[in-house]
Amino acid sequence: MQSNAIYGKEKKYDAVMIVSFGGPEGMDDVRPFLDNVLRGKNIPPARMEAVVRHYEHFDGVSPLNAQNRELKALLEAELNAHGIDLPVYWGNRNWKPYLRDTLQEMRGDGIHRCINYFTSAYSSYSGCRQYRENIEQAVEELGLEDMAFGKIRAFYNHPNWIEVNRQRVAEALAQIPGDRRAQTRIVYTAHSIPTAMSASCHYVAQLEESARLISEALQHVHHDLVYQSRSGPPDIPWLEPDVRDHLAALKAQGIKDVVVHPLGFVSDHMEVLFDLDVEAREHCASIGLHMERSKAAGNHPRVISMIRELIEERLYDGVEPRSVGRQGPAHPVCPGDCCMPIRRP
Repeated sequence: MQSNAIYGKEKKYDAVMIVSFGGPEGMDDVRPFLDNVLRGKNIPPARMEAVVRHYEHFDGVSPLNAQNRELKALLEAELNAHGIDLPVYWGNRNWKPYLRDTLQEMRGDGIHRCINYFTSAYSSYSGCRQYRENIEQAVEELGLEDMAFGKIRAFYNHPNWIEVNRQRVAEALAQIPGDRRAQTRIVYTAHSIPTAMSASCHYVAQLEESARLISEALQHVHHDLVYQSRSGPPDIPWLEPDVRDHLAALKAQGIKDVVVHPLGFVSDHMEVLFDLDVEAREHCASIGLHMERSKAAGNHPRVISMIRELIEERLYDGVEPRSVGRQGPAHPVCPGDCCMPIRRP
């Protein structure tokens, strides 16, 4: 077992917190959960009812909370195995355990400085800055201003992230008949966001770089980046093309096989399960397009070791940040004007 002394520096933090979106764990939770998600947003009621029906396909259970429970246990074991004596907490934006409750638990345990892992590989308002604002709001409401927080950097080009996603796509490609594999199109998907939001962050550029790096590692030149899970009013522009529209266009071009990979998601949560495994798969069947869906990175051992490495970057001086590709490691501390929200009249 390694010792913290090998780094030659004292720890800068005394806890780690996994910060995530949250999800219901039964049909009784679904509407209260969606009320939390949609509060203050101009979402048509019909859209909320459609999402309720999505959850009915899965008895109202999002896999996200179970995945985060497993992540917490795996990360605790990983930190302990590397001599890093930090407790791991977990708080959600929209469902139990709520961030507010987790912060109160941390205060009761004597925690003062916490490094956060947001369950998103990419920079955007909803995937990064909004979580920071959620924590700041809870701190203010609870009177915990003496607590300090940092976060690990965006990891879209960390070598472990690229390798795990490469493995996932390769597993799906292997299901394509060998004589058609070279012509198979890899379709990387990510959650669509308003174009006005994407203009204030590096979300698209980071996704494009991840997709490029994975395809190069696969030595597979045919790939596209598309978007899914749009939820906003129809009059507001969001990132396109939509995954189903793009699949239809590929079929019209004569493409016979596609691998759809949820690159923009760290795990196979509800939007992946419904939007890809149900809607996109049914769409492909209706137009005669063969689709294989590769798994999200999830809690792969190399993802867990990557999170530990990213924590070490913030714990100790002299730890060299690892990245691959053209862009270098993302900034370790978010600038004040990073990932700004949309300013509505």
